[in-house]
Amino acid sequence: MSNSPKNPGWQKVKIPFKDLNHKNIAAGLVAGIFIITGPTALILEAASNGSFTMEQTVLWIFSVYVFGGLFGIFLPLYYRIPIVGGHSLTGVAFLAAVSYQFSFHEFIGAYLLSGIFMLLIGLLGFFSRLIKLVPKEIISAMLAGMITKYMISFVISISQLLTVGLISLMAFFIFSKWKTKMPPAIAAIVTGFIMFILTTPIHSGDWASGIIFPHPFTPEFHLISFLSVSIPLALLILSNDAAVAVGALEQNKYNTPVNRVISLSGLASIIAGLFGGQSANIAGMATVICSDEEAGPKEKRYMGAVVTGVMLTAFGLLSWKLIPIIQGLPKEFISIIVGFSLIGVFGNSLYQGFSNQTMKTSAAFAFIIAFSNITILNISAPVWSLAVGAFIARYIEHATGDRNIDRAKKTA
Repeated sequence: MSNSPKNPGWQKVKIPFKDLNHKNIAAGLVAGIFIITGPTALILEAASNGSFTMEQTVLWIFSVYVFGGLFGIFLPLYYRIPIVGGHSLTGVAFLAAVSYQFSFHEFIGAYLLSGIFMLLIGLLGFFSRLIKLVPKEIISAMLAGMITKYMISFVISISQLLTVGLISLMAFFIFSKWKTKMPPAIAAIVTGFIMFILTTPIHSGDWASGIIFPHPFTPEFHLISFLSVSIPLALLILSNDAAVAVGALEQNKYNTPVNRVISLSGLASIIAGLFGGQSANIAGMATVICSDEEAGPKEKRYMGAVVTGVMLTAFGLLSWKLIPIIQGLPKEFISIIVGFSLIGVFGNSLYQGFSNQTMKTSAAFAFIIAFSNITILNISAPVWSLAVGAFIARYIEHATGDRNIDRAKKTA
């Protein structure tokens, strides 16, 4: 990993439109749809669980999409690398599970500390070492446990909105089988929207005020919210977004400024946090989409990230108008959207969480504790999941494995 790549800087940013082509535009649009659909529904659910006001909810969505979008416009233009900006889908799924435990202003403080934590990790160059502290299997098992309830709601909601659900499911399987450029989850969500519009009248939510102007919120800092929100949120962003994105960029042979990207993700998250959003960072799966060879010539793929950034920024700026309409959608339909958005993450998390035969017990405990959603000593289930899982993996399973190896050597 190189942290001081040669890059064109701003001297060639004057007319980037010449690098646009149908392939990177298509990739950018697909990545943008991916970031907008499911995560927005999850934010609305998290805000509802936490009893946040409409203003707080709109500014949450405004901040993650506007600042995440700007992140994904300026960095690709500067580095000529498809660094897609956005926010963390897994981070929002985590927040939806704990949003009832803290006040909105306590979350603001936790977001700021999470951003500062990522900023320091990038500045100190500790990214690779930090990821190794908690085994990726434990993080994946924890994430799978948190997401399980959404997958259960997904199945139940399909049975309740049978026509929309089944046709969306058919689209998902068809696109999975054909392996087209369109991700199956997006195909299913778009199909579901079309079927829903054709079969059900849409009513906007009860709230119908004018423009909400962005403004910073006053944070509240507490040790419990730092332990229960800041640390797990930062770990999810670094492991499920940054690590995935960096891996995709390096796989496609981009000279990625890893530590700078992590630092800037932290800085952008601090700014987003002040305005109510949990993060603004390099997006994992969206970067995979825009950096792939399907996005066109390698030297022009960065414009796909710019297209995504423009799309996200526009969505964030219009959030005050769009959110009441989205809130008018039935809860069952929102659950279907969330389910399709998380099905890939859920499957990958289960696979990775239980892929290591020497960590079956630790992964099982991490999964069960996260799924239980318990709170002990005011510390949320995801933290206990990581702590217990990492402890068992490091001091019980690995120690036992070492002793078994030693016994085998002695008896050989």
